[in-house]
Amino acid sequence: MKSLASALFLTERDAEFDDNKPKVKGRIITTVTKAKEVRPLAERIITYGKRGDLHARRMALRTVRSPAVVKKVFDTVAKRFADRPGGYTRIIKLGRRQGDGAPLSVIELLPEPGAEKGTKAAGGKEKKAAGKGKAAAKPERGKKKEAGARAEKPAKTPRGETRKGHGAEKAPPKGPAGRKGTAAHKGSTKGGDK
Repeated sequence: MKSLASALFLTERDAEFDDNKPKVKGRIITTVTKAKEVRPLAERIITYGKRGDLHARRMALRTVRSPAVVKKVFDTVAKRFADRPGGYTRIIKLGRRQGDGAPLSVIELLPEPGAEKGTKAAGGKEKKAAGKGKAAAKPERGKKKEAGARAEKPAKTPRGETRKGHGAEKAPPKGPAGRKGTAAHKGSTKGGDK
């Protein structure tokens, strides 16, 4: 789990000339169980980074064991969450993995506080304004449109009739006389009048 936590912080690096650069910054795809286990470790390390003193740096090194990760957390990640009291990561469930069916999720560090709020506020207002126009055009749910507009259901057939063809034909009678493979069907009798 410690290596997964350090990998989460290593995805935050600027990797212009790195051959193994991360696909998305601050995000790892893993199983739900591993994501739930690594979340407290990652949040504790960020809290150490917010403290910023030597003892906190050594406590973070005790967990992560990589000076590059601790430097990244203390220099950049902790400054991003300076005003946030906790909850620096989020887990988003994705579905199941192809091979073994394990539940997958994404664990990610939350983005900059200003970056996420700006996009949601603009998008949310537009959606609400567009939604009001659509609501006025649609009729209310509980009321009927017209009496003749609804398609009629086909009539149910009485028991024992089939729907094959145009006419209603009688189905074969149920019971031992109508079933194949019974003694009545084969013409044999019990006891033996031969």
